[in-house]
Amino acid sequence: MTFAASDRLGKLPPYLFAAIDAKKKAAIEKGADVISLGVGDPDLPTPSHIVEAGKKALEKAVNHQYPFGAGMMAFRRAAADWYKSRFRVDLDPASEVHALIGSKDGLTHLPLAFLNPGDTVIIPEPAYPAYNAAVILAGGVSHFVPLLEENGFLPDLESLSTRVLKKAKFLFLNYPGNPTSAVATRAFFEKVVELAKEFGFFVAHDAPYSEIFFQEPPMSFLEIPGAKDVGVEFHSCSKTYNMTGWRIGWVCGNAEIVRVLGQLKENFDSGVFQAVQEAGIAALTGPQDCVGEMRKTYQERRDLFVPALRKMGWSVITPPATFYVWARVPEGLTSARVVERLLDEAHVVCTPGNGLGPSGEGYVRFALTVPAPRLQQAVERLEKLRW
Repeated sequence: MTFAASDRLGKLPPYLFAAIDAKKKAAIEKGADVISLGVGDPDLPTPSHIVEAGKKALEKAVNHQYPFGAGMMAFRRAAADWYKSRFRVDLDPASEVHALIGSKDGLTHLPLAFLNPGDTVIIPEPAYPAYNAAVILAGGVSHFVPLLEENGFLPDLESLSTRVLKKAKFLFLNYPGNPTSAVATRAFFEKVVELAKEFGFFVAHDAPYSEIFFQEPPMSFLEIPGAKDVGVEFHSCSKTYNMTGWRIGWVCGNAEIVRVLGQLKENFDSGVFQAVQEAGIAALTGPQDCVGEMRKTYQERRDLFVPALRKMGWSVITPPATFYVWARVPEGLTSARVVERLLDEAHVVCTPGNGLGPSGEGYVRFALTVPAPRLQQAVERLEKLRW
């Protein structure tokens, strides 16, 4: 017997990172010593004070019940206080912050909460594939805007027609950006707020990499006057505190958007496990020197890897933020061909740029999520390739 999947599921492209993981595992099964620079999953451990807080929280019987709702007030207050300290943004924890099972939870449910069939969402690309997948599953239509190197990997808002802007329900943004590592400017965010107010769409800013920076600290979209009138920001403990597996994040900003997303989530899950929320509180309110050490580690890896790629003839912009390196492939080759050769001949895994959007063709993404000695091994293997 066969059982057909829904038409919507059939419209989804293969999940990029699952495909990369499958290729990596196949190579390992053949005996290859694979160095994976593909998926953006930190290799650094969760800081010990956060782990200890999580352990203690597990022992509390009250945390073993359904958590329900928008999250513990203590967690929402911790997120609001962190925003005030970091970005000088005032948030009401009661109405403008909602706990999430990782930020992906909120980002992918957002289209279901707001789209009717045929509604348009503007997605700058290359981008995290989950944005488009969520729009498809909600019956919406993605309108893609290319992120080009000559524009600093910021979408050319002037290129959007009035027709598209009027049809758009909301706009996805992601800065510091995955995969490009670009950082948005204040002037860009101000223009976004202006357009959102003029045409009546809202903004969903995905900001999990805000604390991985090597120059000036990136700003929050919500710092812009009027931003809270037209948008929300998604944040997470995953990258800042090496807590990807814990699944704890939040959405904050416009109270009505937060409320509607929460209303949808009531029908999909029973809230975030309270022991994990307590670990999140420890992360947000505890000592932050661990975050500085994390930045230092990624900068050391960046400063090892980027010059080595340039020495080999690759065109690379030094990333100002994130743990990604967005590199232009050697002349005359496609993203897919380069990824294939790196895996087959060097046993190094990276992500093809075109898998993150058509404008990513001609690039590959390396994730600096292995220790420096292992990264040096990857460099030595790449140096042996002849393009």
